[in-house]
Amino acid sequence: MDLGIIAIGAGLAAGLAGIGGAIGVAMVVGNAIQGMSRQPEMRGPLQTVMFIGVPLVEALPILAIVVSILLYLQM
Repeated sequence: MDLGIIAIGAGLAAGLAGIGGAIGVAMVVGNAIQGMSRQPEMRGPLQTVMFIGVPLVEALPILAIVVSILLYLQM
């Protein structure tokens, strides 16, 4: 396999994973804050759901980083 294509694939996987993770976490936290501002009495349950949702959103970018590292190590 061409080493340049592997390097580009590893870089794209890492970069897009970072961007996707940032957008996902921003959406989860933003919607939780919006829900807390609309119904302040629901702060506790919304915060709990937010703290569960953020790691779930971050799981896929972490896996993509691992794949990009594995691609890079194949070079």
